[in-house]
Amino acid sequence: MSVIKIKNPRTGDHDYEIMPPSEKELKAVAGRLREAQPAWHAMGPEKRGAVLLKFADAIARHREELVACLANDTGRHFISAIEVDGSIGAIKRWAAAARGLIEGAKETGQSAAMPHLAFKTNVRPYALVGCISPWNFPLTLSLIDAIPALMAGCAVLLKPSEVTSRFAAPLQGALTEVPELEAVFDIVLGGGETGAQLVTSVDAVCFTGSVATGRKVGAAAAAAFIPAFLELGGKDPAIVLPSADIDRATTALLRGSIANTGQACQSIERIYVHADIADAFEAQLVEKANAVTLNTQDMSHGQIGPFIFDQQAEIVEAQIEDAKAKGARVLAGGALEDHGGKWLRPTVLADVTPDMALMTQETFGPVLPLTRFDDLEAAISMANESAYGLSAAVFAGTAEEAQEVAARLDVGAVSINDASLTSMMHEAEKNSFKLSGLGASRMGASGLTRFLRKQAILINEGAVTPIAAFDEANAG
Repeated sequence: MSVIKIKNPRTGDHDYEIMPPSEKELKAVAGRLREAQPAWHAMGPEKRGAVLLKFADAIARHREELVACLANDTGRHFISAIEVDGSIGAIKRWAAAARGLIEGAKETGQSAAMPHLAFKTNVRPYALVGCISPWNFPLTLSLIDAIPALMAGCAVLLKPSEVTSRFAAPLQGALTEVPELEAVFDIVLGGGETGAQLVTSVDAVCFTGSVATGRKVGAAAAAAFIPAFLELGGKDPAIVLPSADIDRATTALLRGSIANTGQACQSIERIYVHADIADAFEAQLVEKANAVTLNTQDMSHGQIGPFIFDQQAEIVEAQIEDAKAKGARVLAGGALEDHGGKWLRPTVLADVTPDMALMTQETFGPVLPLTRFDDLEAAISMANESAYGLSAAVFAGTAEEAQEVAARLDVGAVSINDASLTSMMHEAEKNSFKLSGLGASRMGASGLTRFLRKQAILINEGAVTPIAAFDEANAG
């Protein structure tokens, strides 16, 4: 393995590096974690929760260093602070909920067909869960699977994206302050080769990232005969009905499309607005988009940051150029700005058509393509014409009207009169439709219970059936 150099997204400089482990070293880490897991499981949820609360306190002590590393990795400060504080909150949530969820997963009962047979179920965690996380929310999406897996009684091996891996050092520092957790939770750094090795070293894998890489992880997991929980891309639509509050809709959709520079799987990437309100909607959206500020000069000022990953900037630029070549009009933004790193102002486009790349491929940038519709059936059809089915948004005069439309969208979650709410609230269970994911939900109770396997205990409370009962002479 060779050193991987990491680029600062604000300056463009390669100012950090990581050394991936050898396959032998990775296997050794996995073996150590697996050996420690039975004792961790035997502690029970209350004691595991108490240990994880110590970890939350340790993260709080390392908050300043974590925020600084995340900011250097991503080029934005405010969301980095949200990541750290939100992760502490998530640990506390799972620590409080785990016992009830684990006990609730157990069942007892009596057979209806054979009343003398009783049953109960035990729950057994996977010994070692691997988590492969992406670069857009480095800490949040590293811990979103790891923490509930740990609370379920699993050991966890985490591989964050090599693009944004500076935060791993202070996170590892927090781990060393909690020896009970350090025994069952570790971090390895590296690229795709390390991720592939991780999949063959664990008993279940969680992956967040692109569909292309998700397919590879899923295939490798199938070959290893382990479950894969895949959270992949999105091409989220929004439908704005004629009864919608235009000011509310434009405010929500701008934020839902460009927050974190649009580098979020649940970003709104297609907007369908009714023709009756389209002119007013377009005017307000463009006005608000033009008022957005970049944090080019000072990370502490400005509403959106640079592209974290240069390759993503190139993808977004190519999609905009493709749209322009096919007749789209740029109403705001539209051109990359180079300030060492690469920035893009909120880009609003009109006259988009379904054959444009930005209407079919995931954009992952601050781009808002507008399509007008006259017929609601057509809008629903256009919204559903996608290989993705992660989430969506509907705006209407009442929540009830919006919900009628939401029920017909082929997505796992729909924000009503707001956008991208799945990034803010994780208590509601949802499934990813189509290419947006595979496996049990990471949201709601399933976020923890998916790491538990059920073992049935069958108890005969009556007489044992003799072999004579199967004599052919007994056939009617």
